[in-house]
Amino acid sequence: VELKDIILPDEMKRVIARQAEAERERRAIIIRAEGEKAAAENIALAAGKLAKTAGGLHVRTLQTLSELSADKNNTIVFVTPLEILRAFEGFVRKTSKKTA
Repeated sequence: VELKDIILPDEMKRVIARQAEAERERRAIIIRAEGEKAAAENIALAAGKLAKTAGGLHVRTLQTLSELSADKNNTIVFVTPLEILRAFEGFVRKTSKKTA
């Protein structure tokens, strides 16, 4: 059987086009989700390595500050050492336990 010069109705062409667009969108969503998953896994690995390395977080903080200072903007960054933040967290926990 040989088919020649098949002319599809306009409605059928629109349906096929919508289906193709939906398939492209589905693939794009899957690719985006896989990329986000990989990025999250890499961030988790990096965070684990920084937590295990003595001074690693401080080095990363300094790198980030260096990158921020290279931009010509009006951003002001106040850096607080982690030790102070952790002490403050402990104080807040103790205070909230007393009031509860």
